[in-house]
Amino acid sequence: MATAPLVDEPPAPAAGPPPANPRKGILSYWRLYAAISPFYLLFLAFGLIPVGFSLYLSFHRWDGLGPMEYAGLSQYRYLLSDTDFWSSIGNTLVIWALATFPMIFLAMVTAVMLNSAVRFKNVYRFAYFLPNVTSVVAVAIIFGSVFSTNFGLVNALLQAVGLDQVAWLNTPWGIKVAIATLMTWQWTGYNAIIFLAGLQTIPGELYEAARMDGAGPVQTFFRITLPLMRPVLLFVLVISTVTGLQSFSEPQVLLQSTANESTFSGGPDHAGRTMVLYFFQQTFDNNDFGYGAAVAWGIFLVVVIFSIVNWRLVQRRGED
Repeated sequence: MATAPLVDEPPAPAAGPPPANPRKGILSYWRLYAAISPFYLLFLAFGLIPVGFSLYLSFHRWDGLGPMEYAGLSQYRYLLSDTDFWSSIGNTLVIWALATFPMIFLAMVTAVMLNSAVRFKNVYRFAYFLPNVTSVVAVAIIFGSVFSTNFGLVNALLQAVGLDQVAWLNTPWGIKVAIATLMTWQWTGYNAIIFLAGLQTIPGELYEAARMDGAGPVQTFFRITLPLMRPVLLFVLVISTVTGLQSFSEPQVLLQSTANESTFSGGPDHAGRTMVLYFFQQTFDNNDFGYGAAVAWGIFLVVVIFSIVNWRLVQRRGED
């Protein structure tokens, strides 16, 4: 009877090095982790822990000295019905709209001009960026003089053309226009530099081809420049939303001489009281740290919602 041929067994794999111990691998880089640890320690001490404590504090009543009293969701329920908080949201949104859209337009125009072949372009770039590194307090004091009712430069120009004076810092809309003008002046140069960096990434061959096809400057801008600049525009819009909705120093310093209650009141009729000013008023004027923490988280939610809305709107237009 025939037997089946024997099949050679596959050779045993050669013994390799033992598997590395992951813990030993991590510990071998302890010097590198120690080198970057100061950043994480500072972030933990001054970032993560305060944020966590503010969330914990928002569920308690506390005057900053006595014992904490657990309040649950009562402070958030009161926040939803707080007319002063909603009024501060309205003031913030109006100031943000009056400042952001003109600022983006002026920044884009400035960037296009700086991107053109002009002499001393580096000097112009420095001059446009200078307002962003200037102290906000100093700028607000100067703008307070510019918009002064009796001796302000703006009213002097209005009188020069035969118009009446405007009490800019004593009327609701005048206050909002003054704050928005200050913010526009401060951030136009910064965003122009960002737009300029985006413009310099667009290949010059596209513009040459457009000129050969007979496209004018306006058609070139709307058909080439603007579509290719959409990611940069989205970035600028989101950053402007985050910074604009957290405005504090501008109205606080600009309106401190016209404040009828405190430096956080926002001027006459609270027309310049933004969300952050309202947070400071509740926390430090009323010594209600628990409700102030709830207001801070409400501000965070408003900023996130409007940032997402702006991002979706710009992205949807880009898809269309």
